Amino acid sequence: MIRDLARAGFVDRGGKGSHRNFKHPSGARITISGGLGDDAKRYQERDVDTAIKEASQ
Repeated sequence: MIRDLARAGFVDRGGKGSHRNFKHPSGARITISGGLGDDAKRYQERDVDTAIKEASQ
């Protein structure tokens, strides 16, 4: 998911604990929780797909 966000132009702005905040130049934002090696939850995958689609419009 993080790789997909980076390819779409999102920038990792850091975060607290296991959260990472991403921002796109268009203004779209998304927060991902969990460690780097953790499996993504289905709702996280859906939210990332939605954020990428919104940023590309």
